[in-house]
This record gives sequence, structure tokens and C-alpha cells, in this order.
Amino acid sequence: MTKHRIYTMSVAGVYPHYINKAEKKGRTKEDVDTIIEWLTGYDQQGLQSVLDNKTNFEDFFSQAPKLNPNRKLIKGVVCGIRVEEIEEPLMQEVRYLDKLIDELARGKKMESILRKE
Repeated sequence: MTKHRIYTMSVAGVYPHYINKAEKKGRTKEDVDTIIEWLTGYDQQGLQSVLDNKTNFEDFFSQAPKLNPNRKLIKGVVCGIRVEEIEEPLMQEVRYLDKLIDELARGKKMESILRKE
């Protein structure tokens, strides 16, 4: 079975699109970084290393320092698919990130984006 194209794409290739999407709606690069750090456990230095090394999404998530257990609280639709119903674990992680960036761009408060139980 072939891997989905997003798995082999570098995070560095998509990251500017996340920032652009956020900035168009008055949010910042720092907001995007906060979301990524909350979701994956990467710190600023670790995230920069991922970007510099052009790490792909598969390695980005498999090497994440600490995936946030509260990410399972992320619900909703991305690309017409409910993120909580995605069965493929890696695709679900990618879509969690997409969903959080979408919420940021829609103006949701950071406190509600970064789920707590």
C-alpha cells in the first residue's frame, strides 16, 4: 500500500502556509508555534530543527517528544471528514494539526484551541 502524499511532505514545506493562513486573519507565527508545541511537545528549538532538517510529517509525529493526550478532545470536520472518526493514526494526527490551525484562523481564543479536560 502506498503512503499518502502528506506523510512524505516536509513540515517545512507546509509550515509557511499555516503561518500565512493565520496571519491573514490577524494571528501570528507565535500562535502557530504555540499550537504545534502544544500538540506535539516540540519546543521552539526542536521545531526549528524539524524545519531546518525538512523532516517529513511521518517522522515529525513519530519523533514528537510528547503528543498531548488532550488532542483526543479535538472534534470537528477538516476536508469534509470528522477528525475524531479518522481510523489511520498518522492521518488523524495530521488532521488534528489542520483543525487547530483552522480554528486559529477562524479567530477562536487560544484557551479553547488548546483543549483541556
